[in-house]
Amino acid sequence: MLNFVVRRLGTMLLTMLCLTMVVFFMINLEPNLRKLSISQLDMRSSDAHIESWLQRNGYRDNFFVRYGRWLGVVEKQPNLNAEGQPVPRFSYCNEPSEPYYGGILQGNFGCSTKFKTTVAAKLFPALGATGILMFWVMVVMVPVALLIGIVAGMREGTRTDRTLSVASITTTATPEYVSGIIFTVVFASWLGWLNGSAATATSQGISFYNFTLPVMTMAIYGIGYIARMTRASMVEVMTQQYIRTARLKGLGFNAVVVKHALRNALIAPFTVIMLQFPWLLTGVVIVEVMFRYQGFGFTLVEAAGNNDIDLLLGCSLVSVFVVLFTQLISDVGYAYLNPRIRVQ
Repeated sequence: MLNFVVRRLGTMLLTMLCLTMVVFFMINLEPNLRKLSISQLDMRSSDAHIESWLQRNGYRDNFFVRYGRWLGVVEKQPNLNAEGQPVPRFSYCNEPSEPYYGGILQGNFGCSTKFKTTVAAKLFPALGATGILMFWVMVVMVPVALLIGIVAGMREGTRTDRTLSVASITTTATPEYVSGIIFTVVFASWLGWLNGSAATATSQGISFYNFTLPVMTMAIYGIGYIARMTRASMVEVMTQQYIRTARLKGLGFNAVVVKHALRNALIAPFTVIMLQFPWLLTGVVIVEVMFRYQGFGFTLVEAAGNNDIDLLLGCSLVSVFVVLFTQLISDVGYAYLNPRIRVQ
């Protein structure tokens, strides 16, 4: 198992290197660079002025040199002012005015041109806010989904099974932006629970509108998918020979389900649950913008809308890491839950 994890970590690093290089190339395309320069200068700036700004800030250097600077393996060079003296590229990030190594490997994610601060100062608080949101989504989603799937699987073909299956399919088929609008209409127009809280839904305070409704919106969408997988796995396990043997030995129905069926039935749902984390990280983009919850998704949209290159790269790096890390955890957990799996 240790060798397997080490090999997977090596594959993760190589994959992250390749994916970040592709993302770095896409973000640094010419239209994005021109938009960035215009946002830092003036809408009426001439092409010569724009080109001069891009050259001074190193955006015209070789692609691999710029990528190496972002990683932290190539030395960063300061800008030169009109007198030829070295000055920091962005003064609001406290960058040194002399050559230095400062990239991802040194913990320096760059400067946010939109928020006028370091990327780390903006990205990590946003990740913390989204982490809280994702935690409560999982707390609500996973137990409810497993309970629905287990009950439906044990009552295969009954009215209870059909009712729960229809409800699960309905929630899965409803996108987040649809259920979010429905919840807003129900609680605002019909019940009047919001009382103007939407106008003050910022990161400075958690309200029913900008926290509870996002949790409900994302949890309901994921409940149906996990419940359907749990039901299918439970139905398959309950027909196995060892379950019949346990019943013939006189074990009670609950003992058979808890001690024998449940562990094997949770193998497939465990993989699905772990894969919900990458979905949550992308799903929060829609939900956080809709409810003005200033987390990772909201920050990503702001960075993309304002051509904030360093912040976009930081968000991309986090997304790639979360996807690869959750896949690793899923594979390791699957091997432990399923005794038939042998890691060579």
